[in-house]
Amino acid sequence: MDMRRLVGKNFARLRKARGLTQEQVSDRSGFSQQYLSGLEKGHRNPTVITLFELANCLETTPDEFLRSVKSDTQTDPPPSPVSPPAVR
Repeated sequence: MDMRRLVGKNFARLRKARGLTQEQVSDRSGFSQQYLSGLEKGHRNPTVITLFELANCLETTPDEFLRSVKSDTQTDPPPSPVSPPAVR
């Protein structure tokens, strides 16, 4: 999964779990509602500082945005095995 989409899905999940709207997070964090919408859609590439500030707003840690999300409709294929380099 693309890292931007992963962060966006986790941000949306955490926000909703706390019963907050994008507008409420916007008011608390200073990020525009449009930015937060783009983040949730995977259209934004947030900085580490942005993740830190949003995590503080949601009373969590930045690493929560990077956790793997498994859903019933989307599963990532298993990673392909890495073969050793050919010896010549």
